[in-house]
Amino acid sequence: MVRVGLIGFGLAGQAFHAPVIRAVPGMELACILERRGTRAREKYPDVRVARTLEELLSDTKIQLCVIATPNDSHFEYARACLLAGRDVVVDKPFTPTLVESEELVRLAAEHGRLITVYQDRRWDGDFGTVKEIVRSGKLGKIAEYECRYDRFRPEPKANAWRERADQAAAGVLFDLGPHVIDQALVLFGEPRSITASAFCERETSQVDDSFDVCLEYPGLRATGRARIIAYAPGPHFLIHGTHGSFIKYGMDPQEARLRSENPPQGMDWGTDWGEEPKELWGTLSLVGEPAAKIKTQRGDYRGFYANVRDASEKKTELDVTPDQALRTMRAIVLAHKSSREKRTVGWEESPE
Repeated sequence: MVRVGLIGFGLAGQAFHAPVIRAVPGMELACILERRGTRAREKYPDVRVARTLEELLSDTKIQLCVIATPNDSHFEYARACLLAGRDVVVDKPFTPTLVESEELVRLAAEHGRLITVYQDRRWDGDFGTVKEIVRSGKLGKIAEYECRYDRFRPEPKANAWRERADQAAAGVLFDLGPHVIDQALVLFGEPRSITASAFCERETSQVDDSFDVCLEYPGLRATGRARIIAYAPGPHFLIHGTHGSFIKYGMDPQEARLRSENPPQGMDWGTDWGEEPKELWGTLSLVGEPAAKIKTQRGDYRGFYANVRDASEKKTELDVTPDQALRTMRAIVLAHKSSREKRTVGWEESPE
């Protein structure tokens, strides 16, 4: 049994970590660090609640610490947990800077501990479907790949730290950028260069609320986009190749289920978990063939923690490796540099 300490009980801790950890056989949510308030006790009365990191770490049987706090605290919490001899999962983004991320990877190796980043959207059903289509070669040589997150939120959320200028690593490029960039890197590897623009669509935004990030490869552009003023969203995935195209609208249903008033509890998530309705399946159009709907694979975020469980027990390798986490961080920091300096930056450039 892998005993887990969850650090932070805001949106990430409540919706994306606690219920997923509780649903994975062989994992126990042993303690939640909630510095103030009573939400953790009310939601999980059988789980110990700590008010300080020292109190959580006093339980020497906790093997894995999950950090689901605001971005500017990721480094200090992760560092303390590694030095205390614990394996660590950090919610994305890894840290506000590449230097801090590299230091955490160095510390984990030095102390013989695991460290990984919660790239849960690798376990989206639609991304699994896209990955299979790209790797099958059905589309021929890929010329254009696009993934976009379209939302409609005309006003910033009150008191949301992700939208405050005084918070390190705030803004949507740090929030959603890790998803679209990580997925592109999984599909196509390291790019030759990055061209990015992080900008504000709302007059009241303090930090970037939208972005375009283009990863450039020989003969291929992989683009990630996010919009905050998109009442009628565009396709979530769009891929063009020499043999055809794949277009997919709609988002994986897992996030909405986890954030709903009645999220799954315990081990039983039902037989339909992660299944997408047929009307949201993507369309594959190949040269000389009629367009066809492609059933979306079933997504399951539990796969991330099942892999961490097995890796912590030395049964397998991490799916989201430290090197991949650093690669994604490099891309995010370079994208900010490109946007700031209004130019294309090379992959090997200094991120500073």
